[in-house]
Amino acid sequence: MTSPIWHPYAHLKSQAPSPKVVGGEGPRFTLETGESLLDATCSWWCMIHGYRHRRLVEAIQRQADELCHVMLGGLTHESADRLARELVRVTPEGLNHVFFSDSGSVGMEVAMKMAVQYHYLRGKPAKHRMLTLMKAYHGDTAGCMAVCDPEEGMHSLFAGFLPQHYFAPAPTAGFEAGEDEVQADLDALRGVLEAHHEKIGALLMEPLLQAAGGLNMTSPHYLRGARALCDEFDVLLIFDEVATGFGRTGKMFAADHADVTPDIMVLSKGLTGGYLGHAATLATDHVHDAFIGDSELHAFMHGPTFMGNPLACRVALESLAVFEEDDYLGRIQALNDVLREELLDDAELRAHPDVADVRVLGATAVIEVHDAETLEGVAGFARRQGVWLRPFGHWLYTMPAYITSSNDLRRITDVMKHWFNARHVPSTSQ
Repeated sequence: MTSPIWHPYAHLKSQAPSPKVVGGEGPRFTLETGESLLDATCSWWCMIHGYRHRRLVEAIQRQADELCHVMLGGLTHESADRLARELVRVTPEGLNHVFFSDSGSVGMEVAMKMAVQYHYLRGKPAKHRMLTLMKAYHGDTAGCMAVCDPEEGMHSLFAGFLPQHYFAPAPTAGFEAGEDEVQADLDALRGVLEAHHEKIGALLMEPLLQAAGGLNMTSPHYLRGARALCDEFDVLLIFDEVATGFGRTGKMFAADHADVTPDIMVLSKGLTGGYLGHAATLATDHVHDAFIGDSELHAFMHGPTFMGNPLACRVALESLAVFEEDDYLGRIQALNDVLREELLDDAELRAHPDVADVRVLGATAVIEVHDAETLEGVAGFARRQGVWLRPFGHWLYTMPAYITSSNDLRRITDVMKHWFNARHVPSTSQ
């Protein structure tokens, strides 16, 4: 019987039946066929502790026995209070206020609304447009689609429905680029701000790693320059750390590489270790305090039903505790060492005619190809070798769980490399 599930990003005419997952343990999940697959994608980058982590499961069970849900409208509870304090503690200095929601996309919607209302309350209602970067991806809700790349992104057919914002060129200087090499990118950003700053309320960016837009990696110097430009033109700086937060780039947050505090930061994915949907939008004092006033318009009119859900808050607290107590930043460095050795330092891979670039940052690695057809069939090829890979577009990547062993990570990278050796018969590798 065909499942009534409408799957995401699926072409309904050509999609194959989706394998059914029946369980998981550590970095692997198990299919009903009995196959055990090593998850190279961390279930869309959120299962940082892997599957069935004992402490996270028990935290949810304990919270369920106490309180499963209560609205934050006019009420609060201990898990939400504790999580807000912990997020203020671990995020960059100055992000002292936490607004909860239930997904990364909604967290970004909150950030954009917060920026628009901030400027309105300061007597600058014209500053109601966003500035974002080409190759950006910020989510699939309407507001988020409007700040995703309008040309190469996946939402171009909705252009007539979406509000119009401003876009700056995607940075071209890589993570290792020096200050001088980044200057051309910052000059391009300055050009857009000079022309339109009177209408721009905030600059949105995925710091250091543009994830779904092609796993583009940029320099910390770009973040520092963007911070200075935002201050110069009275534009809020919003960091979308949905994908980069909680260690993915090698530090707790991508902002930490540059010692930069954004005005607003959005967190999700790794926030709960992937065990429940949750998000947090953090703001500095000067953003938060603009909402203190006597008029009805000073209230921030947003309130997701499941914001601050006790189950999600409790597992997020446990996730953060595990992260710190088990030295996950050390684990991420060990993963980075393997990724650099096996992919970045592989001269044969880098010289392969199908390969355009190889990039590594923290616990993230990508092989970019010239032609997307090069990757057709790679998912099936990997599955036959016990690895779950899900490439997109021109990019074959891995973002493994942080508990992945060095041997398991080498198994993932071996499959990624061997695909290029097996391409002499691409039509039969489905």
